[in-house]
Amino acid sequence: MSGLIRFFTRSFGESRTKVNHVGVVVEKGTVESCVVIEALMRVKRHRLWTRYGPQSRDLVAVYRPLELGPDQLRAILAEAEEQVGRRYGFLKLVAHFLDWLLLGAYVFRRLTDQGDYPICSWLVAHAFAKAGLDFGVEPGAASPDDVWDHVTTHPKNYARVRELALLGADEEKVER
Repeated sequence: MSGLIRFFTRSFGESRTKVNHVGVVVEKGTVESCVVIEALMRVKRHRLWTRYGPQSRDLVAVYRPLELGPDQLRAILAEAEEQVGRRYGFLKLVAHFLDWLLLGAYVFRRLTDQGDYPICSWLVAHAFAKAGLDFGVEPGAASPDDVWDHVTTHPKNYARVRELALLGADEEKVER
């Protein structure tokens, strides 16, 4: 499934997509202790290490937004927490595919923009939208690749905390 997500969220002519999933760090700490919220089969709040530690073959990168005000941070965290427990929005994946067939037009994703059934990029983009931030696209149109492209090309706004790699037993700090 992850390979399909990377393929179908890539725009024509764009370089190969590197990521297929995003989440929000909601409690800072080391890679072993920080807590994230992400859309899986349900939106879950858990330790990053629990899912992506040494047993996982998934690559993980962490980027931290710079210069967030306290109100913005509270808005992002509140929106992410609001989504916990909701079921995954598989229909949104179909909408992303249909829009991909339309060369990225924001048509079908607009029809599925409600928050009852979030996907990972919807969760992150809408949480940041509550703080007045975006990833260069409408929140409902955001894909993991859009988030990646934005944070990696805006170093004045986002600091790389962890490079895209397997998580190891290091003690790097992960700020929210």
